[in-house]
Amino acid sequence: MNRIESTTIDPRALGRVAVLMGGSSSEREVSLMSGKGVLAALQARGVDAIAFDPAERALCELCALAVQRVFIALHGRHGEDGTVQGALELLGIPYTGPGVMASALAIDKHMTKRLWQCEGLSTPAWRMVASPAQAHAAAHELGLPLMFKASHEGSTLGLARADTAQQVDAAYAEAARFDAAVLAEQFIAGDEVTCGVLGEGAGAVALPLIHIVAPGGNYDFEHKYFSDETQYICPSGLPPAEEQAIAELVLASYRTLGCRGWGRADIMIRATDRKPFLLELNTSPGMTGHSLVPLAARVAGLNYEDLCLRILADARLDSGTGAVPGARP
Repeated sequence: MNRIESTTIDPRALGRVAVLMGGSSSEREVSLMSGKGVLAALQARGVDAIAFDPAERALCELCALAVQRVFIALHGRHGEDGTVQGALELLGIPYTGPGVMASALAIDKHMTKRLWQCEGLSTPAWRMVASPAQAHAAAHELGLPLMFKASHEGSTLGLARADTAQQVDAAYAEAARFDAAVLAEQFIAGDEVTCGVLGEGAGAVALPLIHIVAPGGNYDFEHKYFSDETQYICPSGLPPAEEQAIAELVLASYRTLGCRGWGRADIMIRATDRKPFLLELNTSPGMTGHSLVPLAARVAGLNYEDLCLRILADARLDSGTGAVPGARP
């Protein structure tokens, strides 16, 4: 298991920092929880950090506030889809996480899976559907059970499972409530795991895997953020060779999308043959009390405050400017 060594980062070198939280997406409340945690952690380490909600203030105010870098704790649309990243590029303010193109690709489940498929990375078979009739056609072609997903949402919003033909209409409708683009994905029965990543390119490192065991196998919004019944097992307990193979798959998926800074991939391990399948990659993972990247980082030897400081120190623009030397793992 990889150990992540703490690095000495001078908070004064980071300048004034805005923690972007809240926003206008359907994940606003989760983002506020993430942002408040990050803000407290950075302030505890002596960083001149302030809260900033893009739903309440124009991003151009960051310049008037003399903000020198941004920690993006936004989730979902207008937070991790490349739009706020593009605005920060124009303002010239370094930010955490992947750049414009990688963010835009990763939030689009369809484009993500197409790229992974082109690179020979395993991901469940899928079809894009735009009507109940197309949803039934996908169920016939891919087989049941089938997962219906809002293509541009996270946090399990717009996620529904159809086990029978009678459930397809309702499952499709639930996903379509959140997004006109609906992805119908072959269901993989088996173990669910998630894997965080820090860094960029050849220097990117995978955090320890977390095995997720939700009540009844239903890892929905409630069980993800508010339930104490969901089990997060880390170290995962998987055989070392299996964990290593999954970590390598995740790193390949992260590099394929051109990610940097940090991220987290979700994977299903098929029970019949233990083959891992990539589901999606999050480029602004949660940082709440129930979030998984902080848990995995802690197991790897990096506490919450050090994790926030390291992610922040790696903030930069697509041009490469902004990162604090020596901050990357």
